[in-house]
Parts: sequence; C-alpha cells; structure tokens
Amino acid sequence: MQQSNDETPPLFEEDVFRAPPKPREPLGAALHSEELHALGARLPKSLWLGTSSWSFPGWKPLVYQGDARESTLVREGLPFYAKHPLFRSVGVDKSFYRPTPRVEFERLAAQVPDDFRFLVKMWRGTVERGVRGPGSAPVTAGDTTPDAFLDPRVAEFDCVRPAMEGLGEKAGPLLFQFPPMRLAGGRAHRGFISQLGSFLAALPKGPIYAVELRNRTLLTPEYAPRLAALLAETGAVPCLTVHPTMPNIAVQARELILDPTRPLVMRWMLRSNHAYAEAKDLYEPFDKLAEPDDGSRDALARLARAAISAGIGAGIGAWIIVNNKAEGSSPLSVERLARRIVDAAEA
Repeated sequence: MQQSNDETPPLFEEDVFRAPPKPREPLGAALHSEELHALGARLPKSLWLGTSSWSFPGWKPLVYQGDARESTLVREGLPFYAKHPLFRSVGVDKSFYRPTPRVEFERLAAQVPDDFRFLVKMWRGTVERGVRGPGSAPVTAGDTTPDAFLDPRVAEFDCVRPAMEGLGEKAGPLLFQFPPMRLAGGRAHRGFISQLGSFLAALPKGPIYAVELRNRTLLTPEYAPRLAALLAETGAVPCLTVHPTMPNIAVQARELILDPTRPLVMRWMLRSNHAYAEAKDLYEPFDKLAEPDDGSRDALARLARAAISAGIGAGIGAWIIVNNKAEGSSPLSVERLARRIVDAAEA
C-alpha cells in the first residue's frame, strides 16, 4: 500500500492545542500611588526606613512589577527597591554568613541614590563562639585554636573596612547581632560586658556601631547600667529589637538610657507569639498584613519621633529596619509605621 503524503497533523496532537507561552513581564519598580509618594515626602530626612532584605517575589506589586525569582531579585532587584517612596535603607544580611569583600559593597552602593543608607550585619564569627572563616574546619571539643569571637582585628579587616570602603557615604549602622548566649551567673554576665567593651573600644573610629542582644538578663537593673555606660564610653549604640527573646522596646530604651545625641537604631523583627520558622510558614509569600502589631508599631513611632526631634539640626539619624515576620509583609508594615510617625508629628 502506498504511504500517504498528507502532512496534516493528527487531530489530537498535543501541540495543536497548546497555547503559546506567555511572555514574562520584565522586572521593574512598582507603580506607586500619589498618596504613597506624598507620604514619603512628609517623612523627616533624618529617618531611614527599610526592610531586612529586598529579594521576595511575593512583593509584586507592592515593590516590584514583573516576574522574577528570588535569585534574580538578589542580583537585579535593589535599584527597583530603592525607587519605593518610603525606602531609604535596607538591611544587608548576607554579610552575616560570610565576610563580604569590598567589591560587593561597591556593587550595592552603585545601585542606590545618594541619600540611601545600608544597615550592614557584621560576620557571625565575631559575635558567636566556635565559628571559623569560610573554608575553615569547625571548632571541635578540645580545640584550643582561638576563634574570631569579639576579635577586633578580624572585625576591622574582614568586616568593617570592606563595608566602609565599599559603601562610602552610603554606609549606615554596622550591626553586631549577638545570638542568645549561655551566661550563667554574675561572673559570666560581667565578663561578657567587659569583653564587649574592650572589643568596641578597639574598633576604628568613625562608623556607627550598633549592638543587638538576645539575652534579656543583660537588661536587668544589675547589668543594664554597666552595659549602657560601656556603649556611651565607646560611642556605640544599642539596636533596639522587637523580638520574643527581649523585653519590649520601651523597656529596652529605658534600661539602656538612650543618648539623644547619638543615632537611633531599631529593628522590628518577629512577633512574640511565633518562632521564626513558624512565622515564615504562616506569612509567605509576604504580600499582606497577616497579624498587625499596633503596640510595636506605636512604640517604634514614638521613639523615632523623640529621636528625630532631639536631633533636629544636628544631623542625627534614626533607622528602622522591618522584617516580614513582624506582621506578615514588611513593605506594608513600613507603610503603617510611616503613617504613624507622620501623624504623630502633625498632631
């Protein structure tokens, strides 16, 4: 039998009915409302609001337009993030996990406006015991080789200098975020405070050094005055944090005797009723306010307004960095916070 030369495809060939792929919308900045632009214009120039990072695909259309994976936003999202009317700062978290070279900070600085300021977390090896640098073997039992915990030379040359030289005038606070520590008894508490004071005093002068703690026992009347004194002596500032491991930020501010002549640094991180991983699972993709926390918002706004009023004319800044796990969506939390700050100033 002669074969048919008919080129007509079979009636139920899959490709006949498959729709052509939808073109991906290119990444860009979200189209923000006139109201949001007006709110940004009413914020004090000495206030730097921002989020803990910028690489969340679920922020479309709050921050971004277009379709982008997290990896794409890490590389290309920052310039569009910085176009948000309320964002003049952002937290740099990757520097916490490994020392970041100067060239990487230079790349970040080139992507944002002149009035933008970065809050940079210092490498975890300087604030956690038993952490070695990239490629080093982990510290094991019986190992007497010193690690980098509170080593000012490691902090200066691996963390501070690359950040300051790479970011230049766009460098904001350099944050030493300490995890919960085992401090059993008064000797351990006093020993840590003394070691922290020596560490901060040995760092190069000039940057804003911020210290964030996760041990509420350090803020009891027995130790808080000593801690506040060493921060004042070294020129460092506390980073007040909304986090379940710590008392509320009003208590932190009172116990650490905030100096109105120094910058104010605060981070709104995590609600008291969730662990970090639980909040992440509950709130992803971070596109809506899941659990508003008016108490923390109002306390942050009050402290920011007081600091800004005290520092008018002196160039003293206030930073507030917000995490998605605070209420469910840090861009929306920043907006709520900005409105509260403006409303309080105009009341």
